[in-house]
Amino acid sequence: MVITYIRPDKNFLAVHEQLQYINAYAVANDITVDEEFLDHTSQHKRLGERNEVTGYFQSHRDSILLVYDVWVLSTNMEDLIQMVSCLMKNNYKVHFIKHSVIMSQQSSAMLILGLMDQLRQKLQENSTRVIGRPKGSKSSSKFDIYISDLLQYIKEGKSVSEMARLLSVSRSSLKDYIESRELKQVAFGSFQAEVSDNAEEKVINTIVCPQ
Repeated sequence: MVITYIRPDKNFLAVHEQLQYINAYAVANDITVDEEFLDHTSQHKRLGERNEVTGYFQSHRDSILLVYDVWVLSTNMEDLIQMVSCLMKNNYKVHFIKHSVIMSQQSSAMLILGLMDQLRQKLQENSTRVIGRPKGSKSSSKFDIYISDLLQYIKEGKSVSEMARLLSVSRSSLKDYIESRELKQVAFGSFQAEVSDNAEEKVINTIVCPQ
């Protein structure tokens, strides 16, 4: 089974931005997604409080998991270590789209440590300044909770008016949301993601050692 996991974070990427990269990656690699898990759990909740997520992952062992980057799993290093360990124990193959790398039980320890160290560096960098949204990213919207439905409606060829009626929302506001998030491009995977050569080596080379 192939699962996508999307978890927005105000300091990183919004839902539609993650989906852009994930869908483009799936199309480029001829991967068919079976299920999509869109997680709106508060960013401040620790892993022990995210029972829906942990239960879902435990019940779908031996799956392929597509996520944009490591921070999507967790931005708490302790929780991240536990989540990665459990994913590996349950024989997941995790595709980190941003880095074009796949983490599995057969992966080099250096790859896994490199991915974690990149997040450690980013969190350390953020702790020294006022954190804001990445340049060009969109703020959260009340329509974010409908994004999975909207993408399905777009694929089915429904008009904005039809979608607005189904969701009982304003047509004009919904139209603006769909256009600003480029959801038509997201739905059909027309966004072109950058492909990296020697991806694993590049991740490992980002590890910073104290002098």
